[in-house]
Amino acid sequence: MDSAVGEVAAMVMGSWPGRTIPPLTVRMARVSNPRGTAAMGVRDRLDGQFTDEDFVGWYPVDGRRGLSPAQLALVSVMQFAENLTDWQAAEVVRCRLCWKYCQDLELANPGFVHSVLSDFRDRMAEEDRVDQLVTVMVDRLVVAGLLRRRAQLRTDSTHMVAAVRRLNRGKPVAETLRCALEELTVHAEDWLAERVTPAWASVMAGRCVATGCRVAARR
Repeated sequence: MDSAVGEVAAMVMGSWPGRTIPPLTVRMARVSNPRGTAAMGVRDRLDGQFTDEDFVGWYPVDGRRGLSPAQLALVSVMQFAENLTDWQAAEVVRCRLCWKYCQDLELANPGFVHSVLSDFRDRMAEEDRVDQLVTVMVDRLVVAGLLRRRAQLRTDSTHMVAAVRRLNRGKPVAETLRCALEELTVHAEDWLAERVTPAWASVMAGRCVATGCRVAARR
């Protein structure tokens, strides 16, 4: 019984259809960002940085179809570059034009639930997948002319996997804190405002977007 439920709940690898930016997304992104952004530059210069074929073997054969792992890998790279939490990254995918441009998404695309990023990192931390993914990234950066290969590539996979696991442990704590603060803001905003100091809010606002931090900012 449990194994059957597990098989049904398992998530198989999704696909990234099209790989062509919708015309309306292009037009709106260019109008809003005439000089471009880092995310748009990634799409323009590194189209195909990741492909779904790079992740064969990461997912079971049978189960519910999930998101494209190539898309999640790209989001994870940009998330790291901008120091975003999983929740923030999911919101940016949903709301920011240049990220929709980078991922070939329609303007109306609703994005995804933030927890899929943690699941993706769990899969990446298995076996030697970190090394494999870094090698793919470096090879394609070299092909794009953005990186010179001066010597043999070396990666400290133990350190990198440990960093991925630390990140996965920290993110749920930040998300739990954010959710708790959101609930307190709705039901006890005055009580919360007395206890969340501006100094605390300035530190935590960069780690988890929480209404509690904004409450302190209004004091």
